[in-house]
Amino acid sequence: MTIIRKASAYSKKKPVVYTRKSKITQKSYVKMVPPQKIVKFNMGDVKGFEQGKYKLVLSLNSGEPVQIRDMALEAVRQSLNKDLTVLFQNAFFMRCNVYPHNILRNNRVFSGGSKGERIQTGMQLSFGTPEGRAATVKKDQPVFTVYFNGEEHIHKVREFFSKVRPKIPGHTIIGFQRVNNI
Repeated sequence: MTIIRKASAYSKKKPVVYTRKSKITQKSYVKMVPPQKIVKFNMGDVKGFEQGKYKLVLSLNSGEPVQIRDMALEAVRQSLNKDLTVLFQNAFFMRCNVYPHNILRNNRVFSGGSKGERIQTGMQLSFGTPEGRAATVKKDQPVFTVYFNGEEHIHKVREFFSKVRPKIPGHTIIGFQRVNNI
């Protein structure tokens, strides 16, 4: 079992340079890209969204610049999708608006007796091994957006967003707007 560093080690810091895989071998510091944890980015009635059926939009926005791990995004996506499917019976559209591009690295440091002497390299080759992915989110950028109909459902969808707020690092804001089709 691998030990993953907690999200606070990455979330409030600026993304580190050289965290993407490059096609140019000399510039590709990252040799292996961790697999994508997010299964779907668009859920619900995609055709209805493209036709402009939905008049109400609620979004979960980031209140500060932060990095969000792909595992946290997937946990929020699953929870929201389950609750919205029960409420609307697939008469909604939900989108995950961020993509985890940044690769998180960890240069493991071993402590104790003689554990680290044969394994560690110190600051030589200190780039670290890829550990996961994170999405860089700016202030007031929407992370998840839900499109639906029915004024009576606004309060319930807000509750769903409030339920998943602790799963996302940093301060989050719930935004609301009406879509005006001309």
